[in-house]
Amino acid sequence: MQFDRLTTEMRRLALQAGEKIMQIYQADDFDIRSKSDDSPVTAADEAADALISAGLREAFPDVALVTEEQSDTHTQTLRTFLIVDPLDGTKEFVQRRGDFTVNIAYVEDGIPVRGVVYAPAKGRLFYTTADGRSVEEQGPFGDTPGEIAPIGVNATPDNRALMVVASKSHRDAATDAYIEKYGVRDMTSAGSSLKFCLVATGEADLYPRLGRTMEWDTAAGDAVLRGAGGEVVRFDDHTKLAYGKPGFENPFFIAYAPGVLLVKE
Repeated sequence: MQFDRLTTEMRRLALQAGEKIMQIYQADDFDIRSKSDDSPVTAADEAADALISAGLREAFPDVALVTEEQSDTHTQTLRTFLIVDPLDGTKEFVQRRGDFTVNIAYVEDGIPVRGVVYAPAKGRLFYTTADGRSVEEQGPFGDTPGEIAPIGVNATPDNRALMVVASKSHRDAATDAYIEKYGVRDMTSAGSSLKFCLVATGEADLYPRLGRTMEWDTAAGDAVLRGAGGEVVRFDDHTKLAYGKPGFENPFFIAYAPGVLLVKE
């Protein structure tokens, strides 16, 4: 893979998709439909998916592509592929809460090694550079990258006073019970893959997810977190979360700064 070109293309397509999403988000009204699994889908999901898919297929025609909106067509087991969630956090989008993102990632041998997470309503753009390090770019965003700052996890988290981030739309009693096993200074909530990015920047130390997610929900945020020195592991045995699983469904997982002492259930 040409990582210089990959970084350029992922950034460009995420920004363009974000622009389309915001045009619909700022409209007076938009249609909402339910997919077969009862999750919502909007014109913004579909427009962003079409734009990103076309761009990636043109730039990288020999690399397999998996997207949420075309997931029914993906039946083969993959180890190296591009994976896209064109609008992660559709519930936040529908409720106009702003915590939605565009996610694009490249998975190599089952590991998300490059990714971009763009939160257009928040004006935050995170991505991995060609050498795999994670950065946050400051807006306004143009064709040429602006001011870029390296990001990194909290290197010395206080295990007696952790900052925890949890899902805004999928918080449940099981998650709360697990969080209670830690010494927690404070908690925040966020939607979509922004939770990974908050750990990646050191704004949070721990993000446990005890609920259903798909690989397109997590791959880009996982790549950004890994590039910032963080880890994402399975909830059950603390082995690294792998990608290219049959059906692309994730087990429960924990994203964290390595200094956090994980608790076994």
